[in-house]
Formats: sequence, structure tokens, C-alpha cells
Amino acid sequence: MANHDRPLSELMTSLVGDISGLFRKEIDLAKAEASENLSRAVGSIETLLIGLVFAIGAIGVLLSAVVQGLAAFLVGQGLTEPNADAAAAAIVGVVVALLAWAMVSRALSTLRSGSFKFDRTAASLQRDVDVVKERVQ
Repeated sequence: MANHDRPLSELMTSLVGDISGLFRKEIDLAKAEASENLSRAVGSIETLLIGLVFAIGAIGVLLSAVVQGLAAFLVGQGLTEPNADAAAAAIVGVVVALLAWAMVSRALSTLRSGSFKFDRTAASLQRDVDVVKERVQ
């Protein structure tokens, strides 16, 4: 790459043009990567919401059965029916609340962990910076 006969101003203009073109391409890559991440996230959220709608109905029925079963057990242990119903509902409610808290905490932790990083763009930008440094030296 011997350009000894080109003036410095022309070389600098060419370098600036190359760098600006390079950064335009990097911005396009970042946009594409962001769009890809967003599409994946939206698809996952839609599936999650549909599953939750069905799960809420099933969980309601199952929890009602658990409360009734526990109340029947408590009546068999000598509690009056109103007390057994109240105790069973409280016990099941606390257990479900603890499970819900654990699941929400885990989901928030996963979302905070940075699962939406721009790894390819960052690596490409670092390579570009290295190339620019070499050309300037």
C-alpha cells in the first residue's frame, strides 16, 4: 500500500471517509442487532402472556381443590368447619405467595443480568478501533 505520491491532505480525507463509512456500518450493525434482540424478546413475552392466561385459570381451580382438601383434613383433625376453611385458605395463600415471590425475583434477576448485550457490535467496534489505530500510526 505505497501511496508516497499522494498528498497528505488527500490521505487524511480518504482516512476520514473510511472511518465515517466504517462507523455508519457499525451503526447499521447495532440497529440490526437491536432489532433482532427486540423481536426475540417480544416473541417470548407474547408466548409468556398466552401461557399465563391459561395457567391462571388452571391454578385457580387447583388451588381451590387444595384449600378444600386441606380444610377437610383439618375438620377430620377436630377443627370446626369455618375455622378449618379459614386456616386452609391462609396456609395455601402464604405458600402460593412465597412461590410467586421466588419466581418474580428470579425473573427480575434474569432481566437485570444483561441478557440483551450487543456482543457482536462491541467486538466489531473494537476491531475497527484497532485498525484505525494501526492506520494512524
